[in-house]
Amino acid sequence: MTVGPLIVQSDKTALLEVDHPQAADARHDLAVFAELERAPEHIHTYRITKLGLWNARAAGHDADFVLGVLDRYAKFAVPTSVRTDITETMNRYGRLVIKRSPDGELELVSDSPAILLEASRHKKMADLLGGRISETAFRIQDWARGAVKQELLKLGWPAEDLAGYTEGTPHEITLNESNWSIRGYQRQAVEKFWDGGSGVVVLPCGAGKTIVGATAMTVAKTNTLILVTNTVSARQWKAELLKRTSLTEEEIGEYSGSIKEVRPVTIATYQILTTKRKNEYSHLALLDANDWGLVIYDEVHLLPAPIFKMTADLQARRRLGLTATLVREDGKEGDVFSLIGPKRFDAPWKEIEAQGYIAPAECFEVRIDLLDDERLDYAMASQDDRYRIAATSPVKIPIIQKLMQQHVGEPTLIIGQYLDQIHTVADALQVPFITGETPVDEREVLFDDFRQGRITTLVVSKVANFSIDLPEASVAIQISGSYGSRQEEAQRLGRLLRPKADQRKATFYTLIARDTVDQDFAQNRQRFLAEQGYSYQIIDADTIN
Repeated sequence: MTVGPLIVQSDKTALLEVDHPQAADARHDLAVFAELERAPEHIHTYRITKLGLWNARAAGHDADFVLGVLDRYAKFAVPTSVRTDITETMNRYGRLVIKRSPDGELELVSDSPAILLEASRHKKMADLLGGRISETAFRIQDWARGAVKQELLKLGWPAEDLAGYTEGTPHEITLNESNWSIRGYQRQAVEKFWDGGSGVVVLPCGAGKTIVGATAMTVAKTNTLILVTNTVSARQWKAELLKRTSLTEEEIGEYSGSIKEVRPVTIATYQILTTKRKNEYSHLALLDANDWGLVIYDEVHLLPAPIFKMTADLQARRRLGLTATLVREDGKEGDVFSLIGPKRFDAPWKEIEAQGYIAPAECFEVRIDLLDDERLDYAMASQDDRYRIAATSPVKIPIIQKLMQQHVGEPTLIIGQYLDQIHTVADALQVPFITGETPVDEREVLFDDFRQGRITTLVVSKVANFSIDLPEASVAIQISGSYGSRQEEAQRLGRLLRPKADQRKATFYTLIARDTVDQDFAQNRQRFLAEQGYSYQIIDADTIN
């Protein structure tokens, strides 16, 4: 009998032996309910969290499934305390249910009067409830459906929302599959979302999240509001909908800083919705401007806090979140769960790669040494300044040039965090750059030149982290980032993952200053990708020819 690769500990952590032949299968199954905390070379540490277990429960997995995974891969017996805790935690999901009464009123019901009483007596919950109906039901204030779900999650009793959704104003939409066809996992994602009512679909970058959104629209056949990260993304969504569906130019509106169109399908930016005038959100009326039957949140892991507050009032509308990673550096995964909905579908990156739908990728961490005077500046700097000094070292420029020589002619993105570094690198390499200060029209021209091969190298800031479709990009050189952001690392690798016409691999380099916080942050940044099965090969900058 093969000894498994997993040690499950009583503190609900699980240690995975990376070199074990069953490690890849174990990683795949653990991702359903556990989060990777640390990913050094040989032993990866996962934590089994309440939210992870509740997401698994909402996706249709029960405690027997979770315990079965642990038993299958465990090197030693799973501690009894962990088994009990997993079972009891997962059984808490759905003990409280939000329903509609025959007369259309919102109700919070439970088969346990004691649980219902416990929840109702909490101070914040009492303000959201409208009075007791029976021993097993309380009325919910009409406006409080989202807030109730948020509070119940905090209390450890995540509610199942069965109150239904408004149909919205009907609008006929069909897929146009004349020269393409929807992939199996995309259709499965839509089915899981629709069966659950609302929630999040997690797919790798380049795996066609927009098509999932478009297909959901053809099922809903209703007015749809699509919220996106920026104007470039809005226009890419519009182009994709025109290509993939029966929608026409006249049916799709853009609602952004420059254009204010409200049409049956309206694509709005998060930025415009969170713009304030006289301390009020001046564009809030858009949320009620049409009888939306479906609201799509692109890059749901980036939702600004005010959008969560707005979403709390949209609970009667179906909500679809799309993302490559549910990791949020601000810890608001619970708000995504309660206000957008649970994770309904999650396709591991390596699984989609094995099907040939995203490009295989190799990841390298290139370690450089700071010059002596930089090392002195670093040693004397405050903690806040140290990362900038390490990350923006000019020593990185000749390394970038050497890496570009190894990939001559390949479409290459050089990605950084700091504007002065981006300008310096672009000047040194004599290549164009794009930052948040670059006008939208100019960005679109440069991105199009890159797509068409008229330019092969672009230096970009974090504006290119997400929702930018650059299918032929095959090399990325990351020179600085948002400290230890796992979601950013995933998004940046994701720029490279669309399959290439010549089947070439993607190559992702991260330039790191050795023995600095730059190196420390890199280890954290890599955690999500390690969970997806990617490994980083560490190379010394001096060995690059």
